[in-house]
This record gives sequence, structure tokens and C-alpha cells, in this order.
Amino acid sequence: MADTFPRLLLRHASVRPHRPALREKDLGIWQTWTWGQLLGEVKAIAAGLAALGFERGQHLAIIGENRPRLYASINAVQALGGIPVPLYEDAVAPEIGFVLREAEIEFAVVEDQEQVDKLLEVLPQCPRLKHIVYDDPRGLRNYRQPQLRAFESLQELGRQFHSSRPEFFTQAVAKGRATDIAMLFYTSGTTGHPKGVVLTHRNLIEAGRAAVEMDRLTADEEVLAYLPLAWVGQNLFSYVQALIAGFCVSCPESGDTVMLDMREIGPTYYFAPPRVLEALLTQVTIRMEDASWIKRKMFRYFMEHARRVGAPLLDGTATVGWRDRWLYALGNYLVYGPLRNALGMSRVRVAYTAGEAIGPDLFVFYRSIGINLKQLYGSTETSVFVFMQPDGQVKPDTVGLPMKGVQVKIAESGEILLKCPGLFQGYYKNPQATAEAKDADGWFHTGDAGFLDDDGHVRIIDRAKDVGRLRDDTLFAPKYLENKLKFFPYIKEAVAFGNGREHAAAIINIDVAAVGDWAERRNLPYSGYTDLAAKDPVYELVRECVEKVNLDLSHDPKLRGSQIRRFVILHKELDADDGELTRTRKVRRRIIGDKYAKIVEALYADADHVEMDAQVKFEDGRTGTVRADLKIRTARTFPEKKTAFAGSRQEAAA
Repeated sequence: MADTFPRLLLRHASVRPHRPALREKDLGIWQTWTWGQLLGEVKAIAAGLAALGFERGQHLAIIGENRPRLYASINAVQALGGIPVPLYEDAVAPEIGFVLREAEIEFAVVEDQEQVDKLLEVLPQCPRLKHIVYDDPRGLRNYRQPQLRAFESLQELGRQFHSSRPEFFTQAVAKGRATDIAMLFYTSGTTGHPKGVVLTHRNLIEAGRAAVEMDRLTADEEVLAYLPLAWVGQNLFSYVQALIAGFCVSCPESGDTVMLDMREIGPTYYFAPPRVLEALLTQVTIRMEDASWIKRKMFRYFMEHARRVGAPLLDGTATVGWRDRWLYALGNYLVYGPLRNALGMSRVRVAYTAGEAIGPDLFVFYRSIGINLKQLYGSTETSVFVFMQPDGQVKPDTVGLPMKGVQVKIAESGEILLKCPGLFQGYYKNPQATAEAKDADGWFHTGDAGFLDDDGHVRIIDRAKDVGRLRDDTLFAPKYLENKLKFFPYIKEAVAFGNGREHAAAIINIDVAAVGDWAERRNLPYSGYTDLAAKDPVYELVRECVEKVNLDLSHDPKLRGSQIRRFVILHKELDADDGELTRTRKVRRRIIGDKYAKIVEALYADADHVEMDAQVKFEDGRTGTVRADLKIRTARTFPEKKTAFAGSRQEAAA
């Protein structure tokens, strides 16, 4: 039975040896590896590692962007009974060093010179690291460290080893068990050091197979692997499910070419966290504002129509009149179709978003133009797939129904507890954290607050630790407020405060591309982010966005009291290297609250400005201080309204 990833590879190499398994764009040309060729690569890598002394149970670090050789290395390590440990390619050297030491890593396979340099930097603190294999040799010609080895050298060593022991690979795969550890993922963590999440082959395969069956994924799907290889979601979509269903995964040439490569590949199965969908919509908004007035008027007219009838037509759950159908068909020809093509989503059959909560307005936008975007809920600890939205049962404010084998219960505190086939074995070398996450009865404490609606769908309110109350006992859900703010193209990030306070307030990052375009069209000069963020017209622009959110909140009986009264535009962008975001771009709320405590206190005082010194970390590892005198502004709030209102990017841009 194909119950491990190497056995799944053997099955596909036997059933569809000449079908494409992996693609990579190199120097503008797509290179393809068939399933048969991929198996040959994996055999050579596995034999090469064995020749160097890699043994069953050892860890091997994988660092780099999505590259076929890195995916092949993951499977090769698993074939040997080893445990791949993918790390974020943008992680700084000390972060990598922590994992290397904790996981006692002796072997690493990396993409290029950048990653080699990081490993060499931490080598004195990681003496166990003996072998560093690199894929891209550019810039490494004069490196003479004995730990370094080119990928071609490893493969040649493996072929020699394999020729003397032709049965070695088959015998190694046969020793594998579904209960063996398949991968060790280090969570990006919103506080403290990351924790290693231990997942078995069974965990990952059963979770991935349930999702494959629900969405009827086949070997004909096309997927673009563009998110961090170290993120569990990328692995589930582009490694686990690919090996289950047998579809082809394509690796873009670089992060800068993702949109172009996506249009060329035309994926049928797509995944994007909300931040990516927000960025794509921001690009669309900027382009439309630079278009002629006729195109802008046509775009706004048909998008308004799409918001009314697009989602019902996609779901087939409501009766739509012939006139509305005709108008939507015309809009599809003039606007929606070209827009999907510009986004690279012309062939998308099913798309998912997860990683953090998505604003309902953003979610509805994509569904309204005919993209079958759905939500799912999961975490590294649950092998991602826990709650998913089946076709025809898509709601903008829920994350779907429990997957096959998932048990759910809601604690008295409102926290969601669950058991599922993909549930992790524990945190690596951290039994205390494991006991805190999984209770004695085996229930995993997700840390998220939510409830089941009348249809059995799960609705997530916020992180349980973040949900609070204003001083007047009004419900305060910061993530909900932040998502509504980030729907506007001019706001890239927001951090809301208010628990135990008299009112809600927010620290805001502007989107320098969208606001920069807005400023240029108004002949407003600026020298960079800090200068642009301090401009009075920019503050007025952001104030309009905040007040539209407040007007929308005034219709919600539970949240109307948490309208945002005060805000500040931060003088720098929140950055993972400064510890303000995780590597998956999630806000580290407590760290930001502590780091910018002076700003938070000023938001609740009568001051109209606050002087702030912030320490930042540059790309070369140096630290510096950015000083600014930040303005604090008050936004208008609204009493209860009787009619609904939803702020849109089109209205914001108008």
C-alpha cells in the first residue's frame, strides 16, 4: 500500500512515468521532469546522502525557494527514513542557527549562495553541521569550505553508490512505515522561539487525501508553487497532494515573475493566503485608476453588478433573472474574463485561502468575478485540512464543515477543540508545550475562538487570547477590524487595540505602491515610505478608509461599539526581520504592543502626536534607529444605522 511518500512516488513512476511531475522556469524557459525522471533524481540523491553517512532518523535542513531539486531532496530523505526540516528562505542566520542546533542537523540542502552564506555564518555555533549541498553554483566558485558540495557532485556520488548496490533504494523504502515521522515543521510563532511540529506520513497523507477526494482533484491539475517551502500549507498543496493525486507542480523563476509565470501555466488548483489576494486586488485597483474614465466607469458598473449576482451564479443556490444573467455574461466578456486572465486565474477550477482570517468583502470580490475561491481552516499541528467549504456551501463568514474524521467541540471559553487524523505527534523536544496544546483526552486546543452555526459550519471570531471587551463590555475582535481596514488598497497592514480600553484604536501601515500611485496622480512629491506616511493628505485618505469601516460597523449590533476612534500611520513598515511579523506575515500583536507601547498610550491620551524611536534590522544584519514624530488623528464614529453599507475598494479609489 502507498502509505509513505516514497511509495507514492514509486506508484506514479509506474502508472504515469511519462507524465509531467515538476516544472521549473529557468532563464525564461520551462524545464520539465516526468514522474519517471523524478524517481531517478530521488534515487541518486538518496544514494548520495547514504554514501555521505546519512542514517535513518536523522534530520536534514532544506532551505530555499520552490525548486524541483529541493522537492526531490525531501522525498529522498524520507526514502532513507530521515526527516526533512524545511526552513524559511528569508530567515536570518540566527533563526536558522537555532533550528540547526535544536534539531541536531548534520546535513543541509540549500538553493544558492545566499543560503550557503547564512549556514557558514552560524557554522561556529553549529559544529554538528558537516555537509552543505547547494543547487545553484553561481557565486560559489571560490568557496573552499570542506562542508560544501555541489548538487551534481552529490548525484554523481549517488549513482556510483547505486551501481554497486542496485537494491539499496528499494530496500530502504520498504523499511518505511506510515507511522514514521515524515517532516518536522518549525512554526513561525507569534511569540518566542519557533516550535518544531512533528508530523508522520499518515498524518499528512490522510489529511491530504480527504481534501483531494472532496474537491475531486486528479492527475490533470496544474499547480504553481510560489509560497515559502517551509510553510506547511505550501507542502500540503504542492508536495503531499501532488503525490496523492499525481498532478504537476510548477516552480516560478523567481518571486518577481510569479504573476507572469502564473498566466503562462494557468493553474487549475490554486492557493493564496489573504495577504496575496489583497496584494493582487491592490494591483488591479492601481491599474484601473490609471485607465481612461470610460474604462473606470465600465469597471465600476459591472463590478457592482457582480457583487449582487456573481456569487449566487457561481454557487447555483439562488434564482437569478434572465436580465441579470445577460448583464453578467456581458460583464464577463468585457471585465471579469480579462480580469481573471490578468490575475492568472482563467483556468482555476478551485481555489482556497487560509493562513489567517480573510475579510468578507475581499472574499466576495473574487467569487463575484467567477473564481471558485473557498475558505479552509487548519494549522501546522493539524496538517492543515480540518474545516473546508464544499462546493455549493460557501459562506463568506465561515471556514466550512469539518473534514472526514474530524471531531469538534467548543469549550466554555469559546475556544475550538478538535481531534483529527492529521493531528501532530507533539512539539519536538518540548513536552510541556505539547501538554499545553493537547490535553490528556487528546483534544487539541486551537487557540481560536468560534462557534458552529445552524448549518454545522464553523465560524472563527478571532484568536481566543485576542478577543476581549472594551471598558463598556462591548465585544472587541481585533482581527475582524484589521481585515476590514486591509480591504482598502491603501492600507497594507493594521494592528487594532482596545481590550480594557474606552474605545478601539489602530496602528496602520500604508501600501506604498497604492498610496504612491495615488500621490503621483495628485502631484504630491515624496522621498520614500516615511515621508509619504507623514503627509497630511495621506492621513486624510486613511481617515476616509477608517470612517467607512466605522460606518459599516455601525450596522453590527455586537461590534458597533468597537468603531475605531483614533489611529496613527507608522513611520516604518512592519517587518519579519524586526520581529513584528512572523515569516508567514502574521502580526505579532503582543510584540508590537510592547515595542510601540508609547504609541499605544498616546492613542488613548489627548496628544495629537508622539515622538518615537524604533530599532530596525537591515538586510546585512546591522541594526539602526529610525526616529519620527508621528501624528495621531481622530476618526468619525457613527450611531446605529438601519441600512447596510459595505465599503469597497472601488468606492475608496473613487
